[in-house]
Amino acid sequence: MTESMFPGSDGSTRGAGDLKVTTVVMPEMPSASSIYTLSPEQASFFKAHTGIDDDAALKAHILKVQEKAYKVFPYPCIQMFTFLEHGMAVLPVYESVLKLGRERIDGLLLDVGACFGVDARKAAADGYPLKNIITTDLHQVRVFGLGHDLFRTTPTSYPISFVAGDIFNPEILRVFSPFDALPQTERPDLPTLTSLNPLAGHCAAIYAGNVFHLFSEENQRHLASALAGLLSPLPGSVICGIQAGTQQEGGLYMEIAGKAANMFCHSPESWAAMWDGEVFAKGKVRVDATLERVEKMGLGLAFWQLRWSIVTL
Repeated sequence: MTESMFPGSDGSTRGAGDLKVTTVVMPEMPSASSIYTLSPEQASFFKAHTGIDDDAALKAHILKVQEKAYKVFPYPCIQMFTFLEHGMAVLPVYESVLKLGRERIDGLLLDVGACFGVDARKAAADGYPLKNIITTDLHQVRVFGLGHDLFRTTPTSYPISFVAGDIFNPEILRVFSPFDALPQTERPDLPTLTSLNPLAGHCAAIYAGNVFHLFSEENQRHLASALAGLLSPLPGSVICGIQAGTQQEGGLYMEIAGKAANMFCHSPESWAAMWDGEVFAKGKVRVDATLERVEKMGLGLAFWQLRWSIVTL
C-alpha cells in the first residue's frame, strides 16, 4: 500500500482550487483466508451468536458466507471483512446509546446501511431491546438473507425489523425539519414498516456505519438532514457513526486491486460545522468528531476513520 497526495506523486497537496485529494493504493488483494481476523471480543461475540465454538469451524463458516456475499455484492466492506467489525461499539457515545435503550420505553434505534446487521445485533446483545431496533439497507437479502446466514438464524428465531430501499427516495426517507417538540404521531409498528418516514421524531438513536463516505458532499448533507428529521427532540438523543475521513475535507481516491473509488470525505472540523449550524440550528446539538488511524491487518492498508456523534441538547 502506498499513500500520498493525489495527483502529485511528490507528497504535494494538489486539486481543484482548495480541494485536497488523498490517494490510497493497494496493488493486490491477498486471499480472503489470509486477511480474515477476529479480535478476542469479536470471536466471543460470533461464537455466542452462531453457536460455533471451534475457531477453525467459525472461520470456515464466515469465509463461506463472505464468498457468497461478495458474488452478489462485490463491495470492499465485504471483501475486507469490514462487516464483521463492531463499529458502533467503539464509539465513546455507545454506552449512552445503550442507556437510551434502557431508559426510554419506546426509544427506537435505527441502523442505517446495516449490511448484515452486526451492529444492531451487538446492541441487542448488550441490552438494547430488540423490539425497538430497526435496520435499513438498499437490498433486503443483506440482512434477512445473508445476515441470517451469517448468524444461522431465521426471521422467526431472530425477528429484527428491516426496511429495504434507497434512502434518497423520498418514499423511503424524505427530509423533515428537526423536531422541536415530540411528534404527534404514535410510535410506528416496526415489523410492518415499508418506509422510514413514519419514524420521524421517534428515534432515540441512529447509527450510520460506513455510509456517508459513499456519497457526494451534497448528498451527504441531504442524508444528514433526513436523519436529523427522524431524531427525537428529547435531550440526549444521538446520531452517530464511522466512515472514511481526512485531515482536511476533500477527496479520497482509493484503488484496491485495480478497482477504484472516489469519495468525498470530511475532516472533524467540516463535519462538525455541517451538523451544528447547517443541519441543526447553531447550538442545538453537541458534535464530537475525531480521526483515528485504522490499519487493516494482513492488507498493509491504513487510512483515517472519522468517528463521530451528534447529541441533542
